[in-house]
Amino acid sequence: MKVPSPGESITEVEIADWLVQDGDYVEKDQAIAEVDSDKATLELPAEDSGIITLKAEVGDAVQVGAVVCLIDTAAEKPAGKAKEETGSEVKVVEKEAPKKAEKPAAKQTYATGSASPAAKKILDEKGIDTVTVKGTGRDGRITKDDAVNAVPSMGTPTGGSRGESRSKLSMLRRKVAERLVSAKNETAMLTTFNEVDMSPIFALRKEYKEAFKAKHGVGLGFMSFFTKAVVRALKMYPAVNSMIDGKEMISFDFCDISIAVSGPKGLMVPVIRNAENLTFRGVESEVKRLALRARDGDITVDEMTGGTFTITNGGVFGSMLSTPIINPPQSAILGMHNIVERPIVRNGEIVVAPIMYVAVSYDHRIIDGKESVGFLVAVKEALENPEEILMDNDLKKSLEM
Repeated sequence: MKVPSPGESITEVEIADWLVQDGDYVEKDQAIAEVDSDKATLELPAEDSGIITLKAEVGDAVQVGAVVCLIDTAAEKPAGKAKEETGSEVKVVEKEAPKKAEKPAAKQTYATGSASPAAKKILDEKGIDTVTVKGTGRDGRITKDDAVNAVPSMGTPTGGSRGESRSKLSMLRRKVAERLVSAKNETAMLTTFNEVDMSPIFALRKEYKEAFKAKHGVGLGFMSFFTKAVVRALKMYPAVNSMIDGKEMISFDFCDISIAVSGPKGLMVPVIRNAENLTFRGVESEVKRLALRARDGDITVDEMTGGTFTITNGGVFGSMLSTPIINPPQSAILGMHNIVERPIVRNGEIVVAPIMYVAVSYDHRIIDGKESVGFLVAVKEALENPEEILMDNDLKKSLEM
């Protein structure tokens, strides 16, 4: 079997895990391995039935088209072996291991742990307590050499574990790391912040959430409101929906919105295609579909490429505020955060309201401060007045109720 191409521009994959053992009998289309590309983890199905011989190890980087295993299609499926049972009892006699001669304990005297004057002076200069030094002198006395060789402790000894482990980063995680460092080093990235009063959206969801879910089979979440607000703002500020290609700026008349989700192999960013054409129900359905596929490891490379703008929601993990890193080659990313009741001034009075801090990181090479701030203000306006701005004052029609 050769490694199939998982997507355009991918020339190498890494064997993440073999799901079968060398010499196993495999069925056609049975998942035999997981392979990591720089964009996703994919399962490798058996092309035929037979006895498998593995030709690559876990962690090996192999070229697309390389042979990773052989399947002997002429081999017959082995019959199941019946377990032999007998009525006789088997008595297990354990031999007692010979006891090792115990080493006599070191003789303890009044001198144990004490230090000579010279040794004590050296330990005092180093700031080391004599109780932390094991003496090699007679009866455990601390000698001058013991003091010279003593090393200050890194902290209070507690007797706890101080082990460490080392594991290889997956190809996907290494690629994410490279892209994030590249974004930091190759873009003129700045971040602007604002806050959103989520009271109107809370009120809408409280009134229509159950009916919306009963009719459409998906919840009325925050992502549909944010996606609709972002699409509107991108049309108002098209530079935010652009990217640099060499000496040229490419602007898009469509909105492919990438949504950052946490998958079993790390951060994944599936794309909602043509979000400008989707209703609230359409956005929520697509978010749910992509999130489930990412969680189950079924997401494809094509579903994670080609976005024009990204929304990331650190609020689900409790983040109050952050500066999200641009998802290259895009030029901007919106960060959502947790919603907390905070005191604000409304109509000259201090009231408590559910507030979310939002942040837009942008590439200053093609997006000016005026555009980035205007974009975020447009998002804020739409979220604080969704019925008028996002629903054209026809709430039931917009929610397809």
